[in-house]
Amino acid sequence: MADATLYAIIVSLVSLIILYSFLTRKPKNLPPGPPSLPIIGHLHLLKFPFHRTLCNLSNKYGPIVSLWFGVRHFVVVSSLPLAEECFTKNDIVLANRPRLFISKHLAYDNSTLILLPYGAEWRNLRKIATIEVLSTHRLNVLSRIRRDEAERLILRLARNGSGDFHLVELKTLFTELTFNVVMRMISGKRYYGEGVSVDEAEARESRELIKQIHLSGSTSYLGDFLPILKWIDPRGIKKTVAELGKRVDTFVQGLVDEHRRRKGDPELADSMISHLLRLQESEPENYSDLMIKGLVNVMLVAGTDTSSVTLEWAMTNLLNNLDKMEKARAEIDSVIGHDRLMEESDVSKLPYLQCIISETLRLNTTVPLLVPHESSADCTLGGYLVPRGTIVFVNASAIHRDPKLWEDPTTFKPERFEGSDGEKCQKLILPFGLGRRACPGASLAQRVMGLTLGLLIQCFDWERVSEEEIDMTEGKGTTMPKLVPLESMCRVRPLLEKLIPKD
Repeated sequence: MADATLYAIIVSLVSLIILYSFLTRKPKNLPPGPPSLPIIGHLHLLKFPFHRTLCNLSNKYGPIVSLWFGVRHFVVVSSLPLAEECFTKNDIVLANRPRLFISKHLAYDNSTLILLPYGAEWRNLRKIATIEVLSTHRLNVLSRIRRDEAERLILRLARNGSGDFHLVELKTLFTELTFNVVMRMISGKRYYGEGVSVDEAEARESRELIKQIHLSGSTSYLGDFLPILKWIDPRGIKKTVAELGKRVDTFVQGLVDEHRRRKGDPELADSMISHLLRLQESEPENYSDLMIKGLVNVMLVAGTDTSSVTLEWAMTNLLNNLDKMEKARAEIDSVIGHDRLMEESDVSKLPYLQCIISETLRLNTTVPLLVPHESSADCTLGGYLVPRGTIVFVNASAIHRDPKLWEDPTTFKPERFEGSDGEKCQKLILPFGLGRRACPGASLAQRVMGLTLGLLIQCFDWERVSEEEIDMTEGKGTTMPKLVPLESMCRVRPLLEKLIPKD
């Protein structure tokens, strides 16, 4: 009996070794990469921030690197020519997204615009988002919301001081601004600050949900890469994410149901949900509640944190380079004058302000690895094989700091985007992605950032808290926040005090 048991154990072990060898057999002509460990592959190499770790690997192994995270194959692209090859020759093949546990629960089983597999359903959803939610006409209809929120921020800053420099913490202010902008566009309701149009419980729940969603986005579930771990959940991630998904759905469905009950209410008439519900009446097959909730989900996740983080980096760069701040202020004073506050439509007349935003997006790319793609068939990149099912990362941060493309790549120089050379530089940055799955909300983000940053420069004098430059260390997260929230000293500009009532 003992011999039979020993024999069975030996057979099982041999079978497992053969099965493992079969599952981990690597195709020929893969991109180069570092040596991997059994079972876990290269998971042990990953350290925060991920894009810096991947950049270091690219510096050693080349602009295209092959990695194994458990059983999942990854390819990391860190050069502009290869990124362009991804989204030109291979645009359709790489138009899919990887299916991950977290997105299953937080993105309606990967059915949102960001994560839906490429095909007719995605093309229809993209068309709806582009025309009915994020078109120039729809953005213009809701421009008063962005204007109102930006002015509320300015008034809040002005009222906090008494003519002298006073300390402000900008991270929180930017977070509240972008969340209110997006929520008012979606639902017609404010959730932060004065004039909150919901009860405190709903406001608190919404804020907590968005915070948890962004935190979960920076959490890796190892079961996606090591299938055996799907059977265990020692950290409780599966349970936490599943419960969060239910809470998010309850909240968003509540918004939809409220708009349906309050049909015709002028306070909600221009909101995105009301607009989509009107379309639902004539085209129910294209405008299901699930589709509407998915678009709300995307707007909340992709439209809030990214813009607030970019604004924080932009102000950090300007405070560390006050001469650039003065140059931007001189442009605004010359074009706008001293008798009115700038408006969203003025941003197009302020090229240096736009240069500051472009340089911030280059130097402090909010989504440094872009949203990952997955190959739907075998293809080639840079002459190497990328097998079907490979997850492809484009390291935009590495491209934006590539010394082959940029002079002094780690220096904040908005001037590089000026003039004819600036037009060339614009083609070298890809903060919103490339190809058919590029971010459709780029125009909205540019409007929010341009108006807010312009008003902050126009209305206030700014100084650092101390003589030392502000720490530029990056924190954890998919949107690359600053590790230390930005604090600064600000003072209302004398010539503009008449435009900013303090009572």
